Amino acid sequence: MPDRSDVCVLLPTLEEAETIGEVVDGFREAGFEHVLVVDGHSTDGTRDIAREHGARVITQSGSGKGQAVREGIASIDREYVLMADGDGTYRPEDAGAMLEPLFEGRADHVVGNRFADMEEGAMTRLNTVGNRIINRLFAAVHGRDMEDILSGYRAFTRESFERFQLDAEGFGIETELAVECVRNGVATEVVPIRYERRPGGSETNLHPLKDGGRIILTLYTLTKTNNPIFYFGFVAAVGTLLGLGLGSYVVYDYVINGISHEVIALLGVFVILLSMQLFMFGVLSDIIVSVNREQTRRLEELSDRLREFED
Repeated sequence: MPDRSDVCVLLPTLEEAETIGEVVDGFREAGFEHVLVVDGHSTDGTRDIAREHGARVITQSGSGKGQAVREGIASIDREYVLMADGDGTYRPEDAGAMLEPLFEGRADHVVGNRFADMEEGAMTRLNTVGNRIINRLFAAVHGRDMEDILSGYRAFTRESFERFQLDAEGFGIETELAVECVRNGVATEVVPIRYERRPGGSETNLHPLKDGGRIILTLYTLTKTNNPIFYFGFVAAVGTLLGLGLGSYVVYDYVINGISHEVIALLGVFVILLSMQLFMFGVLSDIIVSVNREQTRRLEELSDRLREFED
């Protein structure tokens, strides 16, 4: 049975001097010997404080949380990873619930649901609304409700992480992780956690509107390989509405004012035809994705049988 010595706590940080010492102490006191802080070139002494409290510290070669997570995983040799933030909003006391599905073999990726027990004032109203919208979009597009895909408290096997194709630099990393879990059929479980307010004196690195827009764009972009009907269908729907709008204007101006707009009419027809082609391309792409998933599933089953035979 695995235990906490098989786990590395990964903490991406940027200007977290006010909280990082307490966060590292909390996880070490909870029995985690391996705590890795990947710091994004902080200037407030975050790295020194983390080292003083017993964490292993590396300075990331790039920038952004996504890049920090990927670089951190590359330097971890433990079988399991518990990822949290260095701002004191996630509790080490919830680590047991996060790791239980991994240790018992029920899941390879665990998401901590912040909305299950959120301290008052821990999230602004704007952030709450944005999170709800993004979670509903994810559930609608990818067919799985993970309740809180933007949660930064996660536990996963290093082997499952290495199967993912990740390239987000910033806060889009959580969205990519959720999408890759669906795309690769990774067994995922959601557990309730406590989400607390940032301690006084610390400031968030998240910019709600800018980062929220990037996350939505990331979510839409990733549908290209997981739900191509939605990816191409959305563009096709917008194009069809535009073409119909142009056509309506042409008919209206001709009937009311007797003015014909041949060029605009041709443009409207062209846009509608292009939109129909995009939708058909999305349908074909979806068929290809479905076939590929089935073949991948069969190959994985065959691989598992070969391993059992060898054992």
